[in-house]
Amino acid sequence: MTLQAQLDDFKAQFKTMAPEGAFEAFARSTRELIDSGQSERALKAGDAVPDFVLTDSDRNNVALKDLLANGPVVLTFYRGVWCPYCNIELKALEAVAEDIRSRGATLVAISMQGAADSRKSQKDNDLSFPILTDKNGELAEKLGIRWTLQDYVIPVHDGFGVHLPRIHGDGQWNLPMPARYVVDTDGKIAYAEVNPDYTRRPEPADLFPVLDSLAATATA
Repeated sequence: MTLQAQLDDFKAQFKTMAPEGAFEAFARSTRELIDSGQSERALKAGDAVPDFVLTDSDRNNVALKDLLANGPVVLTFYRGVWCPYCNIELKALEAVAEDIRSRGATLVAISMQGAADSRKSQKDNDLSFPILTDKNGELAEKLGIRWTLQDYVIPVHDGFGVHLPRIHGDGQWNLPMPARYVVDTDGKIAYAEVNPDYTRRPEPADLFPVLDSLAATATA
């Protein structure tokens, strides 16, 4: 089953089980984010990725320049351990993680949550790749994918126990739009997919032609 088919199945189940008004509030929030055009203004293929140093789930510093020294880097931004759509995607990426590594690339997930929640994400989804913390969503902001939740949808998140100011430790109701990038060794984006609709994600196998092309260019 494709990743999107799994996400669609979960969405259909959630619609029948969600508390009254929750599904509609999330859908409205998503429509408004799409209509804002923010995803279209985010960094795209050909743009340079801002240099960064983030911490992993063991609080070790991880620098982009060090990752790129070993080859291209796949960055996947997700909303958090609390997001079932994100967990489905993480598992799908884990299923192809070795295929990504065999193409000379490094796979890294990034969220705004802290180390403890990142460790839970790794354990619950049996991940072989690291999760980095984007404190305050500063990197997401530079990429153009951080956004602020609308007032009416905040109580809905709270109703599910998802109090983002506490989860992120920054006092703000911000999230990154789910996004996936391939960064070439020169720091330029070779592939970018930003999803203002969090229920839509690209297939992991979409990465393979991009990585194969970068590998062919590197050895030419």
